[in-house]
Amino acid sequence: MGNIAGVDKAKSMIEGLKRDGKRVVFTNGCFDIIHAGHIRYLKEASKLGDVLVVGLNSDSSVKGIKDGRPVVPQEERAEVLSALDMVDLVVIFNEETPYELIKTLGPDVLVKGGDWSRKDIIGSDIVKEVHSLKYYEGMSTTGIIDKIRSLKS
Repeated sequence: MGNIAGVDKAKSMIEGLKRDGKRVVFTNGCFDIIHAGHIRYLKEASKLGDVLVVGLNSDSSVKGIKDGRPVVPQEERAEVLSALDMVDLVVIFNEETPYELIKTLGPDVLVKGGDWSRKDIIGSDIVKEVHSLKYYEGMSTTGIIDKIRSLKS
């Protein structure tokens, strides 16, 4: 199970891990309502290195990019993510993109879902190894929220 850390603590932890020869993988997202697509994605991402770091959009960050969201507060989203065996570290960030966080943490590998083209992956210009993983069609938080809303009518 992972830790939840601020940027400075995360940077220090990652520097230590890298000194120990560990390969650090970074991904990011809102992870508003965790679903099977997230789990599959995080498992696959964790296999690309020794340590999986998840940059989690803060509530204010999510509000800037997703209408009417988040549904789940950032502390709860971080707690759920950090409880997953494949996640080693969760870092909450406030910006709309994780660019500065990626730059600060300096991961070895950057990962996003297959709905992102490699050229559009934020931070691909500063991390040497970038992967776009499989996107699981029909598995999305927006889809879950839409389904719940349709049940009310």
